[in-house]
Amino acid sequence: MKPVAFDYFAPDTIEGALDLIAEHGDDGKILAGGQSLVPAMNFRLARPSTLIDINRIDALDYVREEGGALCIGALARHARFAAPVAGGALGAFLPRVARHIGHLPIRTRGTFGGSLAHADPASEWCLVAATLDAELVIASRRGTRSLRPSEYFTGALTTALQPDELLTEIRLPLLDDAWRTGFVEFSRRAGDYALAMSAAFLRLADGRVAEARIGVGGAADRPLRIAAAEQILVGSDGGRDAARAAANAAAQAIEHPLEDVQADAEYRRDLVRAMVERAIAQACG
Repeated sequence: MKPVAFDYFAPDTIEGALDLIAEHGDDGKILAGGQSLVPAMNFRLARPSTLIDINRIDALDYVREEGGALCIGALARHARFAAPVAGGALGAFLPRVARHIGHLPIRTRGTFGGSLAHADPASEWCLVAATLDAELVIASRRGTRSLRPSEYFTGALTTALQPDELLTEIRLPLLDDAWRTGFVEFSRRAGDYALAMSAAFLRLADGRVAEARIGVGGAADRPLRIAAAEQILVGSDGGRDAARAAANAAAQAIEHPLEDVQADAEYRRDLVRAMVERAIAQACG
């Protein structure tokens, strides 16, 4: 199939894009990588009357360290993270995540900001943002505001973005060498959406976990940071018993696991348990 007819605009400045977004509102769709939007348009699941292509806005294509954060422009492609883009634990961690995203053509074209704007529960970057409590910078003609993932993600494929707003930047906290990281996901085939995944960030001091950040994705309608699992890990040695207890807590924290033809609720809960335990073990390995 082919998409329904639409008007097409390709601004080359953020201001121009915001003017178009404000003018067309709900009738317009923003095109970044297009890896989710274009297939939906071809199947006529999405029928925007206006397409606003932001790919010519060079000011949105960057990755840089600034003020203790890794600042990622909305148009930074997935493939950019195949090699370290920062120092320390975060720089080493992101390439391990990036290789799980779809297939090479998707990683070459898809964007970090587009992934967060689409807000698929099985998105790797959404999980990273939620687990690290990223700062999401949002612009409109009314001004600029920042949201945390707990405010931004409101459900499956749903965010707090207003019709006249554009996600412009994602800020991840830089992690020094005291941090250990882990990331694992389970999918039926390489490149498929994950049925469950987990990210683990542990800061060690004197052989003990001084700080923990544990996230789960693909199992609920949005990525979740699991405080109950973090509390179990802090003060522990991060060993097998602590990892197992944290994984059990994470599994129980998923109140309404997703159910589909791939997995029922209990199977997904079991996957969460396995993914969290493996992510912690990877971080402590």
